[in-house]
Amino acid sequence: MSTPFKLELAHRPRRLRRTASLRALTEETVLRPQDLIAPLFVIDGPGGPEAVPSMPGVFRLNLADLAKECRALHELGVPAVALFPSIDPKLKDPDGTVALREDALVLRAVRAVKEAVPGMTVMTDIALDPYTTHGHDGVLTPDGGDVDNDRTVGILCQMAVLHARAGVDLVAPSDMMDGRIGAIRAALDEADFQGTGIMAYSAKFASAYYGPFRDAVGSAKAAGTHGISKATYQLNPANRREALIEIALDEQEGADILMVKPAGPYLDIIREVRNATNKPVAAYQVSGEYAQIQAAAKLGWLELERCRRESLLAIKRAGADMILTYFAKEMAVELGR
Repeated sequence: MSTPFKLELAHRPRRLRRTASLRALTEETVLRPQDLIAPLFVIDGPGGPEAVPSMPGVFRLNLADLAKECRALHELGVPAVALFPSIDPKLKDPDGTVALREDALVLRAVRAVKEAVPGMTVMTDIALDPYTTHGHDGVLTPDGGDVDNDRTVGILCQMAVLHARAGVDLVAPSDMMDGRIGAIRAALDEADFQGTGIMAYSAKFASAYYGPFRDAVGSAKAAGTHGISKATYQLNPANRREALIEIALDEQEGADILMVKPAGPYLDIIREVRNATNKPVAAYQVSGEYAQIQAAAKLGWLELERCRRESLLAIKRAGADMILTYFAKEMAVELGR
């Protein structure tokens, strides 16, 4: 009978993995409900929740159901929601003029949430894609070949002031126009909304993962734009250094929180941003990331609960302080068990 083989090792990392309690003691990244922001889609009228087919478990909510959902999220410890309107296509035009109406759906939604859950942090998207017939984030140049940067920024400044007046805590410009953070900050300050913060979509990439979101807000249906290219203003997925330039510019212009979007395919960018700034860093686990996990789980190829948790842990481990995710409610329930 041979003698058992023994290694002479001073370091055995497995010692600290031996029991569940040891693993808990040495866990480096902790995910909490307080780290999560729930993106919510809003519709007008009395209709019940509308399912988003490409995002199982996600619904467009009327104002009453929105208030109810925000109460539930708040009770679970989720501190913030991001609101996205899905408006009647008949209200859309090339310039997205309905975005500047005093009775705009998103403004009524902000007021409804603040009335129902005063302690909930509310943020709103500042971009024109939900409101335009062409589905772009801004107004087009006279020849229709590109988005007009400066004219768009002027409209976004007006939007931001309207949203601040409705009571939003953070405006979140997702448009990726040059100079819009500084211009919005100046507009908010001039309107005496110095306390309204800016969560900047600073490193937003021209990603293929946005399709289900465009379905949810209806911009995919505008002029058949499901495959719309936003490459002239969103970042090239191949570029790391360019993302850091955008981050630095937004920080200089007064952004309070810097965001990377998408999250999962861009963990390296999240880490780069975390190393480059002392500002809070957000990451958006986008609709396509959510949909692919749901689809694989439905087919029995992945375990839903383990994969959603691991995906969010990876984003936080990369350096995100907060995560926008469609898994927010389910994760808050799981983490509270």
